[in-house]
Amino acid sequence: MARQSTARRAAEDPGPKPQELRGGAVPDLDRLIHERLRLGIVSALAANDSLTFNELKKLLKTTDGNLSVHARKLEEARYVSCQKSFEGRMPKTVYRLTAEGRRALERYLDHMEALIHAMRDR
Repeated sequence: MARQSTARRAAEDPGPKPQELRGGAVPDLDRLIHERLRLGIVSALAANDSLTFNELKKLLKTTDGNLSVHARKLEEARYVSCQKSFEGRMPKTVYRLTAEGRRALERYLDHMEALIHAMRDR
């Protein structure tokens, strides 16, 4: 549990305030992004204009099935967009981070930074 008061933390860091840890849970954390592979997808797309399915698969060292499931969840949340086409007979899937996805990632990063600051200030 954080020993520092919320008021003191607010004076030091105007960013989002994590709630005190109870049983290790952080209630305001975006669970959709927090999952390792989905965080990797969103982060990779934040650093690139777009990436193909195969580029993401290679970068994140994951399987087709894993990437498909997690990318679909991000797409359903409107955090990423997916464009499917064909190059010759080969399917090509291109992913992009949406504005909503970028905002969600920024909120997530702000929350994690605030949590780190709160823990270091203990």
